Amino acid sequence: MTVAEESKRPRGRLRVYLGAAPGVGKTYSMLQEGRRRAARGKDVVIGLVETHERALTAEVCQGLEAVPRRAVRYRGAELTELDVDAVIARRPQVALVDELAHTNAPGSTHPKRWQDIDDLLDVGIDVITTVNIQHLESLNDVVESITGVKQAETVPDDVVRRADQIELVDMSPQALRRRMAHGNIYRPDRIDAALSNYFREGNLTALRELALLWTADRVDDALERYRSDHDIGDPWPTRERVVVGLTGGPEGASLLRRGARITSRASGGELLALHVSPSDGLVGGSPDGLARQRRMVEELGGTYHQVSGSDVAGAMLEFARAVNASQIVLGAPHRGRLAEFFSEGVGARVVRGSGDIDVLVVTHEGTSSGRRGRSPQMLSRVRRLVAWALVVVGLPLLTWVLTLWVDTDTLPVVLMIYLAATLAVALLGGMLPAVVAALVSATLANYLFVPPRQTLRIDAVSDVIAILLLLAVAIAAARVVDVSARRMREAARARTEADVLTTLTGTILQGEHAIMALLERLRESFHLDYVALRERQERHGRWRTVESIGTAPADADRLTEVPISGDLEMAVVGDGLSAEDMRVLAAVAVQADALMERDRLRRESQIARRERDRTATRTALLAAVSHDLRTPLAGIKAGVTSLLTNDDVLTSADRRELLATVATSTERLQSLVDNLLDMSRLDAGAVQPLLGDVWIPDLIAAAAKDVDPDRLRVTVPYDLPPALGDEGLLERVLANVLENAVRYSPADFPVEVSADVVADVVIIRVADRGAGVAPDQRERIFQAFQRLGDAPRSEGVGLGLAVARGFVEAQGGTIEADDTPSGGLTMLIRLPVGGQGSE
Repeated sequence: MTVAEESKRPRGRLRVYLGAAPGVGKTYSMLQEGRRRAARGKDVVIGLVETHERALTAEVCQGLEAVPRRAVRYRGAELTELDVDAVIARRPQVALVDELAHTNAPGSTHPKRWQDIDDLLDVGIDVITTVNIQHLESLNDVVESITGVKQAETVPDDVVRRADQIELVDMSPQALRRRMAHGNIYRPDRIDAALSNYFREGNLTALRELALLWTADRVDDALERYRSDHDIGDPWPTRERVVVGLTGGPEGASLLRRGARITSRASGGELLALHVSPSDGLVGGSPDGLARQRRMVEELGGTYHQVSGSDVAGAMLEFARAVNASQIVLGAPHRGRLAEFFSEGVGARVVRGSGDIDVLVVTHEGTSSGRRGRSPQMLSRVRRLVAWALVVVGLPLLTWVLTLWVDTDTLPVVLMIYLAATLAVALLGGMLPAVVAALVSATLANYLFVPPRQTLRIDAVSDVIAILLLLAVAIAAARVVDVSARRMREAARARTEADVLTTLTGTILQGEHAIMALLERLRESFHLDYVALRERQERHGRWRTVESIGTAPADADRLTEVPISGDLEMAVVGDGLSAEDMRVLAAVAVQADALMERDRLRRESQIARRERDRTATRTALLAAVSHDLRTPLAGIKAGVTSLLTNDDVLTSADRRELLATVATSTERLQSLVDNLLDMSRLDAGAVQPLLGDVWIPDLIAAAAKDVDPDRLRVTVPYDLPPALGDEGLLERVLANVLENAVRYSPADFPVEVSADVVADVVIIRVADRGAGVAPDQRERIFQAFQRLGDAPRSEGVGLGLAVARGFVEAQGGTIEADDTPSGGLTMLIRLPVGGQGSE
């Protein structure tokens, strides 16, 4: 087949036989399917089948071609695996490959068998395979909690979910145990242990239920895809799915319990709680009530959903059809007759448009379950009192003034004045006082200014129209003014909320203490007494405080809980928290969740980085020490052995030479061990310097005591002030630096050691005339176990400069490498100026 033909070949189809436990007949069913396809003329081969010494399984393999397995050597044993290349070269139409979750032996092309199967599918070969429910990744921990056995081999759920066909091989626990007892699954010596452990009837029942439910969910997904592909909008109630409409009101708990009872009557029932938030932004549900109801939904085993829409009934019906719901549960609204006259209400519109979906309207003792209900009072008490005062006192006073100067020809002016007064009342007190003002104005205008006066009778049709227009225009204008005023107030409120959120969001950039800063800003912004971030403990289900600001209340009932996720919430204590405040708190709570996740990832990253560094250090240590410890030990052993065994034939010169070798090797070993111990102290953070004045000439003299004086040239000003540091640690630092410099500098070029002070910093320079180090490699020489350039591989493990940097930085100083102007490398040690006494 050419490359072009290969690329055009369609991907193969995957069929999976899923079982609840070993022995249910997955492999047997797979082989039977292969035989059926072969009988229909398909080219079928066995890629790999594990018979597990079962006679029936081996018998059904007869007559099917088997591709030879690939042998893999591992730890002295020969293992056999699926030979993917051989199967692809054979190019059958169908390949039978057992045990989808199998882990391949090291050295195979892929670590997992499902990846081998993916290769076969890519070249157009259909594959039939098997897997047990306990090997699915998402159920691994559940199976472990049931059986007490952790499955080492798993397969991602998505691999099985993407299969073109999944067939459940089912068997009752009793039948499976009988098969086990008859020796049809395991060898006789394993039967008793299996029946009393993994194959207990309770275990098998639970595993069977998992397999059935998982398969049912996949069937449900397939049904949803079919309905979507064929544009089927009407629900197919294949299982009981109940959508409960929530508003945050007190009736929500009753509705949820009713929905839960309905779903519990049918196996596989599903409870979905729905809140339709307004798209106009004017009125929403109670955030606190919705939070409580959301927690209740989770406790009942349901799921909480929230959608936005201007038409509540339409949004609810659209959601119900999308999830293939069988019932909708709503609360009966307590609406007045006047409201029902103008609008049929959400419940009635849902019933009218539900079609095949059953709608259950539940009566309750709570207040109105309509989403709109009564708006929260947004006007101050003073403004409302002033508005009512205008109605009760202002309108009669205005009427008295009008009766003093108007005549019969000024009725339009009177009506406009009354209209202006009604609008003023609407601006001050809202809709209700404005409606009352409109009615009162129309009545006064009719009684006092429309002929015949001082009666409610109207003779002229035009006057009737004028009074009715006054009433209609006044009410409509009052409505417009009221809505505009409310929108203006809500816009101001939204701007305030945005400012608060902007301030709170800025704390996210404050680094390690961002969560505490966020909680502190939250307490300040809303005048809260207590703010806490709490997470649910997995073991006990109780809430644990992660971070908190303020004093926790003695009475837990004072806490207002703002849910963030199933296992995280924010708890606050404060007076006068409005629904708008709760909305802002909910938004901030989400940011707190993001901060916790960021901190968790940062901690995990730091732990992983430290572990990676430790692993690299251990690897380098083993590689370096394996040789560098052996060398001085070999020298010591050789010298001591010669002294013990050849003492009678050795001259005094020979003895001195051997003792010198032992002494040199011992010093080298001591230096290596000291550096290893120092590095371990630095790694553990156990270095605690004792800071004091350190005189540089004395320091150089102590550090250079083991260095040939002819190899050094020291230049230190007589008036150089002392440095601030730990004299013992600095001596080790300088000794390591000098040792490196002397080692790499040519013998005829002494190492130059100098010191001076620049801007309250003492600088010690150690310059050699060696080969130097490239600029891009200079940081590496301060890492443990690094030996660069012309460093002899037989000397040192590369710890000296790493220890030096650790010690210097522990004392508040720095050490870095630079070029020597005449060639070579210069080490610069910078330390604070001392002279202030010991600390």
